[in-house]
This record gives sequence, C-alpha cells and structure tokens, in this order.
Amino acid sequence: MSVKKRGRGMAGGWYGIARTAAVDRAGTWVEIDDGGTVKIVTGVTEIGEGILTVLAQIAAEEIGVKPENVVIGDNDTARSPEAAHAGATRQTYMIGNSVAMACREAKGRFVGAMAEMWDVPPETIETGNGYVWATETNLRETMAEAVEHIKKRGVVVVGSANFTAQHTGLDPVDGSGRPWQSYVFGCQVAEVEVDTLTGEVQVLGIWAAHDVGRAVNPRGVEGQIEGGIVQALGQGLMEHYQLAQGHTTTPGFAKYILPTSLDVPHVTSVIVEDPDPIGPLGVKGIGEPAMVPTIPAVMNAIYDAVGVRITSLPATPEKILEALAKKRQAAPFGA
Repeated sequence: MSVKKRGRGMAGGWYGIARTAAVDRAGTWVEIDDGGTVKIVTGVTEIGEGILTVLAQIAAEEIGVKPENVVIGDNDTARSPEAAHAGATRQTYMIGNSVAMACREAKGRFVGAMAEMWDVPPETIETGNGYVWATETNLRETMAEAVEHIKKRGVVVVGSANFTAQHTGLDPVDGSGRPWQSYVFGCQVAEVEVDTLTGEVQVLGIWAAHDVGRAVNPRGVEGQIEGGIVQALGQGLMEHYQLAQGHTTTPGFAKYILPTSLDVPHVTSVIVEDPDPIGPLGVKGIGEPAMVPTIPAVMNAIYDAVGVRITSLPATPEKILEALAKKRQAAPFGA
C-alpha cells in the first residue's frame, strides 16, 4: 500500500472591492499634450502589481493612442490628485475608473475642437492608434498634428475626474448596510499529495476561476491569481510566526519558511468577466480575492486524501501526523 495519498478539494469565496472605513475616492488629471501623447497625473501607488500598465492601457483606449504614448506623471500628492493607497483590491476599480472618466472629458474637448476646425459634426470624429479622422470624409491627421493645430487655435485639451465608491457603514444593531459598492467571486480546486509517513503535503495543482469584471490586462490578471495562490500556500502550509514572552522565535527564513519556486504548483487560471454595472469601465479587481479560496480548498483536499481535518494554520507535517495518529487511535480495533 502506498504511503502517499492524493485528494482534491474545492472552495469558493467573495470579496468586497475598495475600502470601507471611509469614503473611497480617486482623482485624476489628464492632458493630451504635444506630440499626441497623453499625460496622466494621479496619486497612484505602484508596488509591483502592474497598475501603471493598466492605467496606460485604459488611457490609450479611451483617447485613441498607443499605450507607449501615455505618460504617468508624478504621483506625489503634493502635486497630484489624491488616489489613496494600494490595497483592498481597489486600484484598477477606483483609479482606473477615475482615469477613464478624466480621459473621456479630455477627449470630448478634443473632439469638439477638431469638429470646429474641420467644420464637421462632432459625432463624426473618431480616434484610434494615434490618429484622428472624420468619418465619410478625407480628413485625417495624426494625434500629434491635430494637437499642434488646435493649440495654435488656443485650445489646450485637459480633463479631470473624481471617482467615488458610494457605500455605507454597517448598522451596529442588525448589521444592515452597504459596506462595498462592488463584489467579486471566485472558486478554486486543489489537488494534493500527502505523505502519511512524514506528514508532508505537496500541492500538485490549483484550478482557479475568478470574476474580475473586465480584464484590462489578462496576463496581469493571471499573474495576480498565481501570486495570490502562492502567498496563500505559504500561509496555509509553511509560514508559522511564533512568539515566546513577547519575542519572536522565528526571526529568520531558516525557521520562518516561505514557498520557493519548487513549491509552486501548476496553476490553471480561468478569467470570468462579469462587468461591474456601476463603474464606467465595468472593471472590478483581482488582488486579495485570489488567495481567499486557496487555503480552504487545500485543507479540503487534505481531508479527501487522508481523512483528517486541520483546523489551525499552517498545516505542518507535525499537525498532520498528530491528526493521523488520533484518527488511528479512535478507529475500532482491526478497522
């Protein structure tokens, strides 16, 4: 009989987007500048999650230029509108929507100026890939040429916007309220292999399906899902911060174990796009939500494999061996 047992588990989760302690908001300034570039100024916080790429893509699509022609300016809030922190899976939802709204205001002024210069109805003006043209005419220019011409006519194209999440606190008596404006949902399946002699758990694969509203950058979404899963595996199976008389006994990575590349399973990501009905872009977010179902899915897979429930984290080999020993002691003799 093999000492290694395999099992699968499933778990689902939901997550509220943006912060709830205070009204969440994000402001943006936009200018269609010389050379046909688009300048974005907002208090965004980039900590490696890829938000600058997302904002550049949003602005490029809204204005009609290439992403490489979008410049994200200084994010110091002494010189830019407040956009709050990186957290609560809020940046694509809050700042992305703010950037889109500001871009739409700027584009509206640009279209109006071009329509007046070309003497055509504004609704015939279209932009894309760095060009502007009037439908059913031969009028066509690069964005750089167009900006130069309308600036000579005294027009500087700017826009601004503030996106606010409208939510309420929870009633202290009955718990009613609307703590978040938008929600995301996800489900994951985990497959594990448990060594019944050593108690070690190897996660063989994770299948993760997550609603993100609208995926601005699908590859970035997959990266967020994979990163969240790996972080959850560390919390669920390895990371054990311990204290003794107020002092840590796990001060270094020799005792506080983190996942390495060898611990990362194959992750199959499924992006579900159910657009948010409130924001102008339909986006939601995927940051913390990616790790919510992972741990319960893995714990359910361990139970499926060896029939023991681990109810405290991390699920270390010692805990699993102890649970297996208690299971054997509780079993009828000869069973």
